[in-house]
Amino acid sequence: MRWTIKPKPSEEKVKNLVEALKVEEFVATLLVQRGIETYEEARQFFRPTLNDLHNPYLMKDMDKAVERIELAIENGENILVFGDYDVDGTTAVSLVSSYLKTYYLNVATYIPDRYDEGYGISFKGIDYADDNNFSLIIALDCGIKSIDHVGYAKERNIDFIICDHHRPGEFLPEAVAVLDPKRDDCSYPYDELCGCGIGFKLIQALGENRNQTIEDLTSYLDLVATAIAADIVPMTGENRILAYFGLQVINSDPRPGIKALIHQIKKQTLDITDVVFIIAPRINAAGRIKHGNHAVELLSEFDFEQAQQFASEIEAYNSERKDLDKQITKEALGQIIENNEKECFTTVVFQEDWHKGVIGIVASRLIETYYRPTLVFTKSGDKYAASARSVKGFDVYNALEACSEHLEQFGGHMYAAGMTLLEENYQLFKNAFEKVVEETIHPDSLTPEISIDAEINFSDITPKLMRILQQFEPFGPQNMTPVFLTKNVKDTGYSKRLGVEDEHLKLFVKQNNSEGIAAIGFGLGNKMDLVTNKKPFDAVYCIDENEWNGKTSIQLRLKDIK
Repeated sequence: MRWTIKPKPSEEKVKNLVEALKVEEFVATLLVQRGIETYEEARQFFRPTLNDLHNPYLMKDMDKAVERIELAIENGENILVFGDYDVDGTTAVSLVSSYLKTYYLNVATYIPDRYDEGYGISFKGIDYADDNNFSLIIALDCGIKSIDHVGYAKERNIDFIICDHHRPGEFLPEAVAVLDPKRDDCSYPYDELCGCGIGFKLIQALGENRNQTIEDLTSYLDLVATAIAADIVPMTGENRILAYFGLQVINSDPRPGIKALIHQIKKQTLDITDVVFIIAPRINAAGRIKHGNHAVELLSEFDFEQAQQFASEIEAYNSERKDLDKQITKEALGQIIENNEKECFTTVVFQEDWHKGVIGIVASRLIETYYRPTLVFTKSGDKYAASARSVKGFDVYNALEACSEHLEQFGGHMYAAGMTLLEENYQLFKNAFEKVVEETIHPDSLTPEISIDAEINFSDITPKLMRILQQFEPFGPQNMTPVFLTKNVKDTGYSKRLGVEDEHLKLFVKQNNSEGIAAIGFGLGNKMDLVTNKKPFDAVYCIDENEWNGKTSIQLRLKDIK
């Protein structure tokens, strides 16, 4: 594990912010590291407001998209809202379809089957639209590369509106409108929205025709916040505003489907981490184990009792998903050892009966053991399909592009992608991918890194600091939970191991004459000998609050000790 302290920002910028905000120097440092350098930027950061959201019509083709939807409504056409089977896709489909249904009933939804149709727009979906007299398809979280599919639909007099956030290829599909801020010719001020975020911009634009203000649309933000958290997009700009207000909806008046999921976990107030680890995996489990339609049904249901029924079914899918994910991870780790691939630059594993719905999770799990770009393949029809996950600083999408001669299709982001190939090309691809990664990856990217915001003393940890740090939330990429380093720490003799296999570490720590602070280190049980007999050590941690028996106290969540 590498510890790196973030470079100190410009002293002048920090000093200006200290004076403008009347905060401690290291708080100002944290802000400047996050790109917040002026009083106005700090106001937007600490006091998000819906008025800071951009005009949706700044997005290229938004006017065309709205015009086509209004024409469909005027003509009584059937509209099909189509989306991917993951959290971003199913929340987006639920959002756009439930919004349209508030004033127009000829709207249906379609989620492709992960196994039968695969990712994105499918010919089967277009055939379904054709057979059922749909003349407009709104595609969410997919479609930016679906040139053939959109052409196929056009031949059947079906129009497409594409709302996507993935990187476009060389050419765009010939849709009526292509909403994607990552288009080269789109000057929308923020290009890191998720698919559901773009769906929200669409309903914001449609709402203007009905004299609706942004306040009229806030009830949809529980869906948007869930998608932002699950899709791991940057927690900056519009995403931060949408997530901030979306969390308020989740905690005060969520839609029945989300309420039913929360109901099962018995937690009072959810933060963004709870959305990532509790709500999102359950919504995802539907598409992984059964069908993404179950997630859309849950998220679009307005009767709480019915929503509870859907939620308990999804809970069962999630339990099954957990069991599969454990079993496949174990088999994959065994395969790496058996193939003598522990020292490779990549992990590429395949077994034909691995469940396609969990291979992405398994890829992430494998990175916890072998920290390197990872692909997990399974059999899908007569092809091999894989999920790819990457490590910090390495663009797996670009690496796949470099090996694309061996692939049938691929798509995704810097850190996560999917692909299919023919069986006879598997070994060729595996060799090519290993070679590309070996030649292009920086050696540092093969060791996990803890990025430290600042070195502080325990005496700096005050209730005031806690109040300020809470206002940094919601956390996410580019606005991660601050990580601190404190040197010369000692355990006061209360250290113990916790967990089924003693894998966790619980301490009560002091620095010099500071008051003692409780600390917990998940997965650090093997470092027990570093803290015994009051030996001094350095600790890297986040500052948490621990609620116990109605009392709240400060607790350190240790990330590593040396």
